Amino acid sequence: MPPAPAPYDERLTAPRSWWLIAAGVGVGCALMLFPFGVLPLLCGLVGGAALAAVCVSAYGGVRVRVVAGSLVAGEAKIPVTALGEAEPLDEEEARAWRTYKADTRAHMVLRGYVPTAVRIEVTDPEDPTPYVYVSTRHPRELAASLRAARETARP
Repeated sequence: MPPAPAPYDERLTAPRSWWLIAAGVGVGCALMLFPFGVLPLLCGLVGGAALAAVCVSAYGGVRVRVVAGSLVAGEAKIPVTALGEAEPLDEEEARAWRTYKADTRAHMVLRGYVPTAVRIEVTDPEDPTPYVYVSTRHPRELAASLRAARETARP
């Protein structure tokens, strides 16, 4: 029996500066309601900051996992048997693959605040997607985990 693949689980979260911007949105809403009194000012501060924080959390937080023979990246769940070789990308290569080298048919779990990524070929002949681009802070570990999961999934 082959050994179990190395588990991989990463949560990409928004940078701290985005949370400061969310607080700034709350202050802006408070200042906008300042002429109406203290209570509207406080409601604008809390409501604006809370709404901005929900937006930052919703966009900024994505989970990347290799679990149960599948790559789970955001909303996508792709079996490792449909994936080819995973290529870890440094900052320059990642920038190239998300700009001028990008294919419009590719599935991208892209977070601009994460400089590195992994590009994984899709080998399923039924799928028109040429590759999957996944932003990750640990591209070598993700590629190794995908390789191990693919080897254990082979019959």
